[in-house]
Amino acid sequence: MSLPFQQISGQPLDAEQTAYLEGLFAGLRNRGLGFGDLVPSGPVPAASAAAATPDLSELTDQERIKRELHPLDAYSLLLQHAASDQAPDPDNAFRFKWQGLFSMSPMKEGYMARLRIPGGQLTSAQLREIAAVADSLTTGYLQITTRANLQLRHIRFQDAPEFLRRIQAVGLHTRGTGADNIRNLTCDPTSGLDPSERLETLPLTLQLGQLILNHREFYDLPRKFNIAFHGGGTIPTVEDTNDIGWKAVRVWSPAECQPAPEGSHDLRPGDLVTASVPSGLYFRCLLGGATGHKAFARDLGILVPPEEVVRVTAAMVRVYLAHGDRTDRKRARLKHLLEHWTLDRFRTETEALLGRPLLGIPEGSEAAVAHGDDPVATMHPHLGVHAQRQAGLHWIGVAVPVGQVSSRQLRRLAELAEWYGSGEVRLTVWQNLIVPNIPEAYVETVKKALVKAGLDWRSSALRGGFIACTGNRHCRFAASDTKGHALRLIEWLDSRVSLDQPVNIHLTGCPNSCAQHYMGDIGLLGTQLKRGGQAQEAYHVFVGGGFGPRQAIGRAVFQGVILEELGPLLERMLRVYLRDRHPGETFQGFTSRHDLGRLQELFADSPSRP
Repeated sequence: MSLPFQQISGQPLDAEQTAYLEGLFAGLRNRGLGFGDLVPSGPVPAASAAAATPDLSELTDQERIKRELHPLDAYSLLLQHAASDQAPDPDNAFRFKWQGLFSMSPMKEGYMARLRIPGGQLTSAQLREIAAVADSLTTGYLQITTRANLQLRHIRFQDAPEFLRRIQAVGLHTRGTGADNIRNLTCDPTSGLDPSERLETLPLTLQLGQLILNHREFYDLPRKFNIAFHGGGTIPTVEDTNDIGWKAVRVWSPAECQPAPEGSHDLRPGDLVTASVPSGLYFRCLLGGATGHKAFARDLGILVPPEEVVRVTAAMVRVYLAHGDRTDRKRARLKHLLEHWTLDRFRTETEALLGRPLLGIPEGSEAAVAHGDDPVATMHPHLGVHAQRQAGLHWIGVAVPVGQVSSRQLRRLAELAEWYGSGEVRLTVWQNLIVPNIPEAYVETVKKALVKAGLDWRSSALRGGFIACTGNRHCRFAASDTKGHALRLIEWLDSRVSLDQPVNIHLTGCPNSCAQHYMGDIGLLGTQLKRGGQAQEAYHVFVGGGFGPRQAIGRAVFQGVILEELGPLLERMLRVYLRDRHPGETFQGFTSRHDLGRLQELFADSPSRP
């Protein structure tokens, strides 16, 4: 058949595009439609014409690929590749990320798949099917990510459509889990369960997730985008590392903060005391976090009632969609837009889309709260047994070392959740999970069953704080085997150093910082060194990072430490901390009161054993 056009944006159609479009218009013709039915009658408005024919010379290659064929329309190409068991070329490898499929070439043949699990919530039925899919269509290798979702690897090209079908059949999705999309939405894994929680965030996360799935415009962002909610629950969601982070706060009237018996107030960091705003619970908004770029999100200075937060979020994403940089991938995140704009301008643009002003934070209303007063500042509350707000029920935080879990363990978790809980499991951004709603009478049974399954509810101050990205076994960007090295370091340190305060150690294989090494008490960034003519895996060592009330970017204290020297070095660092700290001082506090030169002297000269 003859197509109504032979080029897109001035570029001739290639054979693949021609075949796709011929099929599309043949289908339209069979339904009695023609090309004219798809375009508006009359002249095209100038703005629409400009959007339809952008100057591709100014856009990145990725933007060109999206305009030649929108990735959500590339499913027929995925079927073609599957039929011939063919690896995608670079353009289609980029497009297929919209289906949650990431070509592992040249490292391995096949795809890695990343799921979309809003709020990390999974049912026992979903866990069983994920385990079955992992066994039948992959090698059974699964990872819990730092966005509270799952990744599966080694999916053959020919099996990709069947993989997607089976995942969707149990109510899950992979759409938009990579590239220029809104990544998995995160929130309090204990939403609705935690006595410390102020606002339930899981319902809001699910609402926003449905909005994203059903609006095509949100699948063409200038770059990736992260959104997190924190309702005040015990487990941190590190919302200040996201492009948009929502933090539940309370507005107090002056009368509510009059002298009262000790402990009667629940003042937390971020709370406000003012008479000019009705007292109650709101969300504060943090914008522009990207810890891989050494940036935490900044407070926009607004208060949003819970019932409006989804709509406001959508408006903010649309502002970024319209104004984010599409000419430079390295300057395309929301953080970079906010380097050119003031926060006030971003707020004004958002208000214009909403058609109304947002409620501002009154000047001088910030409540004076010490960091130590924050009930959610404990670093490893994602593990162990905890009482829920529902009388007689508990949630158990399960340790999953560096997020690696087997299909067999998923099945066992599904059984435990179904037999002793409410049939659900929730993933956390700490590469672990929780099993909620366990009656007190069954707690000991579940604890024993977890240990027997090769998991655990217990953790030391070190084990609970290890986080590692995928590493170079499966990621072509990583310079080091982060997960394998993390497991070795856990065993080395836990057998030699006993800590009475938690320490977070984050290993990431490349500057993209998927494991957020800049916000760890100790951050390790993978690199490659040459010694004796041989390439060796090594790490740059950072100290003093933190999040939330203890927000800080880690500082590089050592460069290029090879693996054989890394364990002894970290051991010395922790022993110096235990020897020289002030009473009750955290590792972050200890490192922050010394300059880098002094830290290098302390850590280099101290013996590794007492």
